[in-house]
Amino acid sequence: MHGDADIAAIGALVADRGRARILLALGDGRALPATVLADEAGVAASTASAHLSRLVKGGLLTVERQGRHRYFRLAGPEVGELIESLARISPPAPVRSLKQGSKAHAVRFARTCYDHLAGMLGTKLMDALLERNVLTGGDGVFDPGCGGADRLAAPGFDVDYRLTPAGVRDLEAFGIDFDSLGPRRPVVRYCVDWSEQRHHLAGSLGAAIAERMIELGWVRRAERSRALHVSDSGYVGLREQFGIELSPR
Repeated sequence: MHGDADIAAIGALVADRGRARILLALGDGRALPATVLADEAGVAASTASAHLSRLVKGGLLTVERQGRHRYFRLAGPEVGELIESLARISPPAPVRSLKQGSKAHAVRFARTCYDHLAGMLGTKLMDALLERNVLTGGDGVFDPGCGGADRLAAPGFDVDYRLTPAGVRDLEAFGIDFDSLGPRRPVVRYCVDWSEQRHHLAGSLGAAIAERMIELGWVRRAERSRALHVSDSGYVGLREQFGIELSPR
């Protein structure tokens, strides 16, 4: 017989600053080697190894072997959602340099939430899909006073967004292969964005759109951050394809 969920066990795993930095570095769903994660955490390789072992044992990370090397990634999208939720309720880390300030701004401008778009870019995409009748069912707005179940930086449940037939055609023209999305994951889901306090698109469709933008070179992943850099062609493409106006940073 099992009792209540042991959230204290997960809390203990993320309570250490080094382990927290490792989880943040992996927040975009990529797999990274221990050497990179040690650098991100600001700890020695031996300390990082101990942290990684605990995170794997605790079910937050998985490890993949490629030859002699080991790569670590989040165990699943629910871990990415946990990181987003904790980011929302956590006090901001003090910014002690221009580099840190630029990184924080970049994360709020455009980032990944596990495998889909978040930040200003993610919420503007959601707004554009609703305005163009690609999606229906809501307005993209998070209302904390409505008495629903939705919370910031977490998967949403209060709104039933639906993909329209015209939306399928538009996204197929954009290069989305709906047959490849698979049945194991909902096509249309949303999260409540912690930095914009609005909805951004999640689910397999959100992941497919993000991947398509990366393929087109509209956005590229930062080397050691969840931030996404929008290219010159990306600003043009976002405006022409979705009517999204973003000011280059």
